[in-house]
Amino acid sequence: MSDLVTRAQITLLSRTLHVPEDRLAPLEKLGAAHLHELQERMAKVMFAEHAAIFSRLSMLVPIIPLSISMPLVQKLVPPVMAGRAAGAIGVDHPKKAAEAVTMLDPGYAAAAAPYMDPHAVGQLADIAPTEPVMKIINELLRRGDYITAGPFLAYATPELVRAVEEDVHDDEGLIRSASYSYSGENISVIVRHLLTGDGRRIPTLVRTILQGSKELRLAALSVFARCDTDVIVAIGDILFDMGSADEIAELTQTFIAAEAVPETLRFIGQLSPSALDLLAANPIISEPESIDAVAGAANSSSEAAVWRGLLELAERTEASISRRIGGAISHFDTPTLTHLPTLATIAHLWPPLLKVLATAEPDAQSRIGELWSAQPASERHAIEQRIADLGLGERLTTLTITLQLRQ
Repeated sequence: MSDLVTRAQITLLSRTLHVPEDRLAPLEKLGAAHLHELQERMAKVMFAEHAAIFSRLSMLVPIIPLSISMPLVQKLVPPVMAGRAAGAIGVDHPKKAAEAVTMLDPGYAAAAAPYMDPHAVGQLADIAPTEPVMKIINELLRRGDYITAGPFLAYATPELVRAVEEDVHDDEGLIRSASYSYSGENISVIVRHLLTGDGRRIPTLVRTILQGSKELRLAALSVFARCDTDVIVAIGDILFDMGSADEIAELTQTFIAAEAVPETLRFIGQLSPSALDLLAANPIISEPESIDAVAGAANSSSEAAVWRGLLELAERTEASISRRIGGAISHFDTPTLTHLPTLATIAHLWPPLLKVLATAEPDAQSRIGELWSAQPASERHAIEQRIADLGLGERLTTLTITLQLRQ
């Protein structure tokens, strides 16, 4: 199954091309980044095809007063056509477009918004008054049109972010819309403001997530897992402070059942030590299915964030759990294990990795050591030195001996 961000990009591309999502399923292998680029390019091409027509319409804007044209447009022009024309008009007459937003009925604007050029949405976000924009966003959320609301959030200015905190009260809609925003940087800006703003929205968002549907929980994971480290630390502390052990277990089980373990590990790897300790002690982590799912997500992965989540969690679990994870790692495919020392060095993962392997059975240490024995002598000596520095020499005797096989 594809990751959560990739699925969201497939949905957005489906909306742009007006084709069913299942017809685009083969494109999932492109990954989220390439799908995002493809969606943006397709949108540009499609809107460029009608640019000449819409430009002629745009020429009428300075001639006809908005007080006359806007009531007629909303009465006579289908929202589909209005949405497609809005981009050209917004580019040619940004001030007029901003003024026009104040005259739009929120229902009409929400019906037209799915057909707007996404880049025009960004331009309007920069210049339009916040009050009418908030009315449009709230109407989109009321309709459950999270796909369209997402770009509004993606282009949110600081002023709009403050307005969202004050005027958008649909917690679920806010989270599900944000999951369709591709930029983790923009998401972090919004969530960071909600953390520090006067409205204290994050605790209510967290409670909504804990009590919410599978779809909401997965959307929240997609959003929070892409946030900056400081944001994840704060979110995690609130989550584990508010959520009971049973609620955390149920949330974790939702993520595992949906095969969203990589995103879960990216989130886990940035948690505070206290939050990690609470998660490691949760009974859900001791279940064999959970252990296998969490460990298996790192197999064939060269992503430091996924490995960090696995190792930071495993290091804090009971010895029997850590031992099982260490055993699972020893059975990872050869390319993954061969690359692991390089990844551990670059991402500073040696301490948790060696502590987990120190709990593994001798045969698991032997399998890993045999592969690592092919490393250059300098790398093998560096591993041995790290083992000594951590005081793990006795517990990693088998690994150390096997490392020396080719010396």
